[in-house]
Amino acid sequence: METFSFSIPQNVVFGEGSLKRLPELAVKTGGKKAYIISGPHLRKIGMVDKCAEDLRKAGIEAAAFTETEGNPSTDTVKKAADGYKESGADFIVAIGGGSPLDVAKAVAVVVSNGGEITDYEGAGKVRVKPVSMIAIPTTAGTGSEVTAFSVITDHSRNYKLTVGSSYLIPEYAILDPELICSVPKNTAAACGVDALVHALEAYISLAASPFSDMFALKALELIGANISTYVADRADADAASAMLLGSLFAGIAFSHAKLGDVHAMSHPVSAYFDVPHGVANAILLPTVVEFNAQADKGKYFDIYKAVSGKSIDRNEFSPEMLVELLKNLNLSLCIPADLKEVGVDKDKFDAMADDAMKSGNIAVNPRKTTKEDILKLYLKAYSREMVE
Repeated sequence: METFSFSIPQNVVFGEGSLKRLPELAVKTGGKKAYIISGPHLRKIGMVDKCAEDLRKAGIEAAAFTETEGNPSTDTVKKAADGYKESGADFIVAIGGGSPLDVAKAVAVVVSNGGEITDYEGAGKVRVKPVSMIAIPTTAGTGSEVTAFSVITDHSRNYKLTVGSSYLIPEYAILDPELICSVPKNTAAACGVDALVHALEAYISLAASPFSDMFALKALELIGANISTYVADRADADAASAMLLGSLFAGIAFSHAKLGDVHAMSHPVSAYFDVPHGVANAILLPTVVEFNAQADKGKYFDIYKAVSGKSIDRNEFSPEMLVELLKNLNLSLCIPADLKEVGVDKDKFDAMADDAMKSGNIAVNPRKTTKEDILKLYLKAYSREMVE
C-alpha cells in the first residue's frame, strides 16, 4: 500500500434547522461585520436578508454581494472583492450553490493576499491565510463547503481556472437539509449527478487512498439510493439529508484524490458555452466511464453495486453494465442527451481539448489520456444520434 496523508481542518454542522447556528459560529470567528456572498435568487426569496438579520440580532453587522452568476467570472470576483473592502467587513458568509461558494473563496484569497485571483491559479500560491469563512450550501452537488478549490471563469481566454490551497477550506460549514428542499427539479438533478461524478472520479483516481475511498464509496451509496427520490420530491426530508451528506462526503473524497477526465473536459464546455457545470459533467460521464473501462482494476464493480443498490457476484458484472446504469440515470433525471443539445459547437473542440489537457485531473485519470483521446471523447459525447 502506498503512503498517503489526510486532514479535515474545519468544523461541520449538519442537520435540519442547523442554519439557526449561524450567529453562534459567526461569533466564534471573532469577526464584527460579515460580508454575505450569494446569488440573486436567494436574495429575492429573502434568504440573504434573513441571515443578515439573524447576525444583527447577535450584534454582528452585515453587508451583502448577491450578483454571483452560474459560472462565476474573474470580473465578478473583482467586483465582490472591491465590495468587501469598501464594506469594512472582516469575515465572509457564503450562501448558495457552488458558484457563490467559489466566489467567496476567491474573494477571501484576494482581500487577504492582494492582487487578482488570476495571480493564484494553480496550487500552493496562496501565502497568507484568508479571512474566516462560513459556508452554507443550498444545493447538494459541489461539495465546495469542504473542498480546497475555487473554480473561476476567465472570459478573456474562455478558460476555467482553478485555485487550490488548503487555506481555501472554509473554517465552518453549515449543512441544513431544509435549505435544499425547494431547489428546482433540473438544478437538483444536475447538482446530484455532479456529486455522483465527484465520488466516482475520486474513487477511480490514481491519487485515491483508503481514506478517500471510504468517503467516495459512502457518497456513491447515499447518492445512488436517494437521487431519484430527491429529484422527484425535493421536500422529502430523508432524501434531501442523504443527498446533502453524500455531496459532503464526495467533496472530502475528491479534495484528497482529485478527479479525472470528466472534470477536465467539462470545464471547457462551461467556459466556452456557459453550460451549467453539473449538466456538462452528467453528459460526459457515460462516455468517459466507457473510455476508462480498459483501466478498471475492479472498482467499477464496487461503483455499480453502490449506485444501483443491487447485490450481484463479481463474475456476473461487466463494465458495460455501469455505463448503461449511468446512461439510464441521466435519462430518468431528464439530463440533456448530448453536447449538441446544450448548444456546444464542434468547431471549438480543438481549443477545448487543449484546455482540457491543461487540467491536473488528466494526470490522475486511471487511463492515460492524450489530446487525440479528448477530441474523440468530445465527438462521441456530441451527438447520441451520430453514435447510434
